[in-house]
This record gives sequence, C-alpha cells and structure tokens, in this order.
Amino acid sequence: MRRVALVTLVVDDYEDAVRFYTGALGFRLIEDTPRPDGSRWVVVEPGTGGSGTGLLLARAKDDAQRGRVGDQTGGRVGFFLHTDDFARDHARMSAAGVTFLEEPRHEAYGSVAVFQDLYGNRWDLLQPAADPAGPDPR
Repeated sequence: MRRVALVTLVVDDYEDAVRFYTGALGFRLIEDTPRPDGSRWVVVEPGTGGSGTGLLLARAKDDAQRGRVGDQTGGRVGFFLHTDDFARDHARMSAAGVTFLEEPRHEAYGSVAVFQDLYGNRWDLLQPAADPAGPDPR
C-alpha cells in the first residue's frame, strides 16, 4: 500500500507550532527528535495509530523559507482536516482560539468551514457527507 505519510509545514518556532497543533487542533505529537544541525524532526498527526497523513513541522532556516511561513499555498485552502463530528470539533477549536474565516456551511459534499492555523495557512474543517455511492468528491 502506498500513501502520503508526511507533508512539510514551514513554521517560525517549534514550540509555538507544537502547542498550536496539539492544543488548539488536538493533534498528537508523534515524534520530536533533535538533529545534529540544531533542527528537530517534529511530526504531528490528527488521527491515531499512524492512520493519516502527518505534518512535519520544519522551522524556517533562511529568509526565503521565512517568507513562505503562513503562505505555503498562495492564500488558497491547502489543508483539509476531516472529522467525524463537525459540530464537536468546530466548537472545541473555536473555544481553543482557532480563527474561523467563515460560518459553517452545509454543502452537498459535507459540512465545512475555513479556518487558519497559527501562521495564517488556510484549512478546511470538513465532515464529508455520507455517500454510499463513493468517496468524498473533493
């Protein structure tokens, strides 16, 4: 079986990023290992047991990378956090201070609201509609 295991997310600070993703979004810290060059291998994931794609939180090393923090996808929604209980997760994330950029919407493909992470990257919180005919059409 093949799958995308990790996606790199360039961040300003390891501690702030870990605190946001584990606290506000409820991700799990999977690994935080120092590297010889002073960087760290920091992986968080939203699911349990390695069943989803993890984020490699990579601290920006130079001006070019720092310029990409918060704008890795040019202002588009670049990340999609699926949930099995939209109302629960929306309420928990809102209470934790996550900034939602819109009110929840109920579309044919599911319940969705755009939020931004600590750095301004845009995400969809999405509970896909139950569709016995096939997978999420997005």
